[in-house]
Amino acid sequence: MTLLDQTWGTLFNVATVLVGSGLGLALRGKLPPRVTTAVMQAIGLVTIYIGLANAFDLGKVSDPPGVIIGLLALAVGAALGEWWRIEAGLEHLGEILKRRLRGRGRFTEGFVAATLLFCVGPLTLLGSIQNGLTGEAGFLVLKSTLDGFSALALATSLGFGVAASAVIVLIYQGGLSLAAGAFANLIPDPTTDPSVLLVNGVGGLMIVALGLGLLEIKHLKVAAMLPALPLAVIFYLVAGLL
Repeated sequence: MTLLDQTWGTLFNVATVLVGSGLGLALRGKLPPRVTTAVMQAIGLVTIYIGLANAFDLGKVSDPPGVIIGLLALAVGAALGEWWRIEAGLEHLGEILKRRLRGRGRFTEGFVAATLLFCVGPLTLLGSIQNGLTGEAGFLVLKSTLDGFSALALATSLGFGVAASAVIVLIYQGGLSLAAGAFANLIPDPTTDPSVLLVNGVGGLMIVALGLGLLEIKHLKVAAMLPALPLAVIFYLVAGLL
């Protein structure tokens, strides 16, 4: 397979984010606040649904119990994320891009929210691995469709920072796909492997937290929880050796 075969899903995803953001920016200020609020609430509800649907993957791992592994990974991961100030780092990156690109308005908020929404979900992991291993991108096409509508809704209220998140999507997803292609013989079936199911479940809970923020119910430091994703795999492997 060529590099294009392994990354075309990511390129398509970047395109949908840019198109959706462009449409959202074009409509910004032209829609009544109640309309954009209603759209954001709809996105928040669907985000919670997607998160819950994937969080149940924790229950598919029974030995050791996936729920226990997920709890430990999130607790330790959140502590490490706060110690390493991951969320502050993302916000700082947003501020740097804002100055360089001369963005206006709620740039940093839009950049951070969109980056987390587009990159943290389990579809990102599964889709990138699938694209890198097989050249197919069914998961990423589905994700791209959701991301396009989400980008449109977010950009109407949060501005240009949503479009800037496409850079992170390109680097992160493209890197995962290329890594999967390079180590194809070492990566198990992503749909049945317990370690991948644990990552999906933990990622699903993080998506639920993001949905709560979109609905303005409770702002949780989702970015600080990012270390929980690799920790879920590490804890699973350690438990298997005990």
